[in-house]
Amino acid sequence: MIYFVEDDENIRELVVYTLTSTGLSAKGFSAPDKFWEAMQEKTPSMVLLDIMLPQEDGLSILKKIRSEKQTAKLPVIILTAKSDEFDKVRGLDLGADDYIPKPFGMMELVARIKAVLRRTDAPAVESEELYTAGPITLSPLKHKVKVNGEKVILTLKEFQILQLLLENKGFVLSRDHLLNKVWGYSFDGESRTVDVHIRTLRSKLGEAGELIVTVRGIGYTIGE
Repeated sequence: MIYFVEDDENIRELVVYTLTSTGLSAKGFSAPDKFWEAMQEKTPSMVLLDIMLPQEDGLSILKKIRSEKQTAKLPVIILTAKSDEFDKVRGLDLGADDYIPKPFGMMELVARIKAVLRRTDAPAVESEELYTAGPITLSPLKHKVKVNGEKVILTLKEFQILQLLLENKGFVLSRDHLLNKVWGYSFDGESRTVDVHIRTLRSKLGEAGELIVTVRGIGYTIGE
């Protein structure tokens, strides 16, 4: 698992999506406090850090990572828009394994992450984790959905909606929750957008689409 701390939602989601679609398990964090909470639960294979962050900057996070015995050798790559030579040198002096200035190409990022992982012998790919409901199977790592073993082609938004429903199987997710998670807090459209995507998602899933249930006045849930 790769942890990515980045307060820019668009960059964070694009990087996490790219890493996941290329076989690397990744999770993004918008602020350091969420990152530290996750670190208490599980140590990742690598950390990607932006320098300019709310609460505390990336170099401070890097310093803390290197100061703890259990994470002292954890691979860390700094990703930042700051091109100042001092910040680059300071990051490397603090123990960063690589430094990639923004803007960066996604394929270059993936290649450099894999290069660091090879050097440090850190595992990048985790065991396959599948989400299921009836005949529906979703693989986050491979970014694939199958119904009765047959591949189903979904748009990114449809895939994200289905994954959220499967991750929260048995619970009702409101339209606002789906809007915030899939489109982001800055999205200024109406909740009808969710309904339209649910309708196309159901259609693509065929008979299995009936597993996505509308809870009137609230949102959607998925069952078996």
